Amino acid sequence: MSRCALLARLEAKPGKEEQLEQFLKSALPLAEAEPGTRTWFALRFGPSSFGIYDTFDTEAGRQAHLDGPIAAALMARADELLATPPQIDRVDLLASKLPH
Repeated sequence: MSRCALLARLEAKPGKEEQLEQFLKSALPLAEAEPGTRTWFALRFGPSSFGIYDTFDTEAGRQAHLDGPIAAALMARADELLATPPQIDRVDLLASKLPH
C-alpha cells in the first residue's frame, strides 16, 4: 500500500485557466515515467481551482517527485499561470482501496 501522498492546490490567474488545464494534462507522461510515483491525478475543483494528487510507496519516492520534472516545469511557469504560489501538502495515507 502506498503510504505517502501529496495534495497540491493551484489557483489559475484570470484568463489562464485553460493554459493551466493543458499544462496539467501534458504532465501525465512525466508522471508515468517516474518509477516512485504510484498514482497521479490532475484535478479541477472549480472554474479557476486545480490540483494534483499523487501517491508514493516511500518518502524517497515522494521527495524524488518533488525534485522532479513536473515540479520544475510548474515552478518555471508559476508566474505566468498561477494567481498565488501553489499550496503543497504532504499527506500520510491511512487506508486506501485500489483496483488489483
